[in-house]
Amino acid sequence: MRAVSVMLASALLACGGDTRSPCGPDTARVVEAIDGDTLLLEGGERVRYLLADAPESAGGARDCFGPEAHAFNRDLVEGRQVALAYGEACADRFGRLLAYVSVDGREVNTLLVERGHACVLHVPPAGSARRAEFESLEAEARRARRGVWGACAPVPCLR
Repeated sequence: MRAVSVMLASALLACGGDTRSPCGPDTARVVEAIDGDTLLLEGGERVRYLLADAPESAGGARDCFGPEAHAFNRDLVEGRQVALAYGEACADRFGRLLAYVSVDGREVNTLLVERGHACVLHVPPAGSARRAEFESLEAEARRARRGVWGACAPVPCLR
């Protein structure tokens, strides 16, 4: 067993210590927050937050609370090093990586939903393991009328 561990460690060092998951990078610098729920990483990968669907604010769209969700996301991650954790599927039908994104030990996906900057979006199988957790966060945001739940009628991410 020790020999296997030494071989794995040697292999990691030989390839520069790269710790990519099978889906994509484990850490990366965010070049741009494209909108409230999508990022562009330094390596050129686009990342879509798992289980979070923010109102639209890019490509000419301007949903209620979209600019606020975009600004919240930008302030948290743009120009910062983030950690990425992947769920049951690596990418969506548009080729974007699907991930839970953390910065400074805070998971952005959960912050978006619990503060009302995003609704829960579950597209099976991606996010199935944490769906109930996110739905609970959304229900609390609705009760407290945070973000879209107090500012928008109808709520744009409930299409």
